[in-house]
Amino acid sequence: MTEGAGPRRIAALAGVLEQEGLDALLLTPLPNIRYLTGFSGSAGLLLVRPASAVLITDFRYAVQAPLEAPAVEVQIDPVSIWDRLGRVLGQRTVDRLGVESHVLTTRDAERLSRLTRAHVVATADVVERLRSAKDPEEVASIRAAASLAQDALAEVLPTVRAGDRELDVAARLEAALRIRGSEWHPFPTIVASGPRAALPHARTTARAIQPNELLLIDFGAQLNGYCSDLTRTVVVGRADDRQRTIHGLVQEAQLRARTQVRAQLTGREADSLARDVIAARGFGDAFGHSLGHGLGLEVHEAPRLSQTNELALPLHAVVTIEPGIYLPGWGGVRLEDDVYLGPSGPELLSDGRTELLELH
Repeated sequence: MTEGAGPRRIAALAGVLEQEGLDALLLTPLPNIRYLTGFSGSAGLLLVRPASAVLITDFRYAVQAPLEAPAVEVQIDPVSIWDRLGRVLGQRTVDRLGVESHVLTTRDAERLSRLTRAHVVATADVVERLRSAKDPEEVASIRAAASLAQDALAEVLPTVRAGDRELDVAARLEAALRIRGSEWHPFPTIVASGPRAALPHARTTARAIQPNELLLIDFGAQLNGYCSDLTRTVVVGRADDRQRTIHGLVQEAQLRARTQVRAQLTGREADSLARDVIAARGFGDAFGHSLGHGLGLEVHEAPRLSQTNELALPLHAVVTIEPGIYLPGWGGVRLEDDVYLGPSGPELLSDGRTELLELH
């Protein structure tokens, strides 16, 4: 996080609190805490008031937290961060306390009820809405994560042969990602071969890849906390006419969507850019998931590019564009790239190289 980003983001959130009539907002999701403060630890609570913010964490982060979150007050509790939250609330006037109702567990809600007499107000997606519009630093991190992922895939694909297990390919790819500096894998790498490529979120298995089969690879990298998310579908051997036709149709739909998607389109309108192409060729029922999703500190975040989302896509969002066709018993094709919705239109953050590769 660049200097000034944290205070700027907290100030934006404080403005929302004032509009909502809240004296404070308690944040528990770690991605939201990292977005606002820079703190990357695995345990923490953040209390934001219109003029101040307090990060509460434990002994493990006594050195790390002040270094990563210099713009907020940091309190370390060696026993219980929730008990420390009670003391912090007792020292401040908080009559209306907002909580993130979409993530707060019943157990933590019960804890909170014992800590404060404030009126607890349910909120939802307050910080997530702020996160959906990326600043230049965030876009640069996602672009770098996409570049890293592409380099790793370019190294691994020439090594793939019939007889390799899906797990073998995933292991080589994940190793290449880590060697190039990926902090972690944003999600379990998907390597699905042959008929298993018809499973949109297949679990990578010990199945051996057979000659001339489709191979779907869905993977990503993480840099500075930010994720990339890419999918490529290749043939291990020689492609037949049906594989070429289905791949070409998905490629056509993906190209249309990634070049025509814009901020201020609704999620439904964006989804239709690819869906209409696929449906017109009779494969609408074989494209059963949404076109894409937001990308950032989490691999799935706002906004949603789906048939059910009537909200406008925000300017400066980063989204995935990932149409697919899945035919049970045969296989499937998905192609996915990462796109920035800038003021001049869509900007591809990944390489967009979706041509059908035949691996010999």
